[in-house]
Amino acid sequence: MDTTFLKQLIEGHPDLFRAVLDDPQRKQVQILYTQIDRDEHQMPHFTSYSYRLDPTWYFYPASTVKLPTTIFALEKINALQREGITKDTPLRVDTAWEKQTRVTADTSAPTGLPSIGHYIKKILLTSDNDAFNRLFEFVGRAEINKKLKHYGAKHSRIVNRLAIGDKGEWAKHTNPITFYQGDQVIYQQEAQYDPKDYPLKLQNVVRGKAYMDANDSLIHKPYSFEGLNVYPLADQQLLLKKLLFPEAFPKKKRFQLREEDYRFIYYYMSRFPQEVDYPKYDSTEFWPTYSKLLFFGREKYPKPDGTIRSFNKYGDSYGFNIDNAYIVDFERGVEFLLTVVVQSNNNDIYNDGLYEYEEVTYPFLKNIGRLIYDHELKRVKRLKPDLTKFDFSTPPTNNE
Repeated sequence: MDTTFLKQLIEGHPDLFRAVLDDPQRKQVQILYTQIDRDEHQMPHFTSYSYRLDPTWYFYPASTVKLPTTIFALEKINALQREGITKDTPLRVDTAWEKQTRVTADTSAPTGLPSIGHYIKKILLTSDNDAFNRLFEFVGRAEINKKLKHYGAKHSRIVNRLAIGDKGEWAKHTNPITFYQGDQVIYQQEAQYDPKDYPLKLQNVVRGKAYMDANDSLIHKPYSFEGLNVYPLADQQLLLKKLLFPEAFPKKKRFQLREEDYRFIYYYMSRFPQEVDYPKYDSTEFWPTYSKLLFFGREKYPKPDGTIRSFNKYGDSYGFNIDNAYIVDFERGVEFLLTVVVQSNNNDIYNDGLYEYEEVTYPFLKNIGRLIYDHELKRVKRLKPDLTKFDFSTPPTNNE
């Protein structure tokens, strides 16, 4: 894999990247850019370029872990079809262990009831944490990690719920779940326990000089990410590639998804929040490009017309910003894969909420996305890609 192209490209634009280039090690930058060229059968062929890519160098993956969990949840729904379950079947989440919480309603859904399909929408549109936690409980920790390895994400593990301080023994227990229609119970999944820890050889898991604990007390010790989720960039882009281009992989290495599953994911992962009716999002809290960090950035003013779309999953926590994206320009025939992590935590204190997102990480992601896009505009391709399968004029139907 070429490791010089991206270095030369970003170093050639110090006006855009000086805040990061001054100390890329401290800013934890890693980049993976993949060009896509189509043959006469429209089969994609990939050429990748990297910058400081290292699967053993730890960064906190935050919400990027939600995309594989979404895929595995749909795979499990398909396996349970014989029970009469679809992604839209109402469900109830119960409790069976300390700190677990119950769910019986979802006011953001058109039915007022929780379902796997609606949780997936909330994850793909605005990265809802509770929705991810419920899919984590549905798929089960052991199954998630088995599937990660099966699909080639060999440097990854997903072992924690998000935003609730989930770790250790609490994370090993997942809730019982019941699917029902009216008063009739269709399927019951018992509480599960996963005893494994999924050890990985990692660098950089203990970092900083201090952290805020759960009681908002400042602890003057480095912060440890030991035992938390791991999802390096190469694994992220591999699973995104398999999701978007299953035809480029042998059948046994593809996800067990139906055509309507792919369409469902493509549609919602590429929409802006205001393009859907359920959930109904407040544009002041979730503006159009809220979850589209690469190329679009985090500014609230852009009103994209849909000509350029990002099929992505971003992450945002502990000063880390990550975006794993397939960016498409339908008018100009541009397509490329770009996966990036960058961090800014100048005071070296973790969990205090004081990170330089606006000054450093958001601009970096926007600028690198646009720089690669500009490069792709100039790059000569033998054949223009047919992007029809990613261009949605109407949303998927209810049974998709």
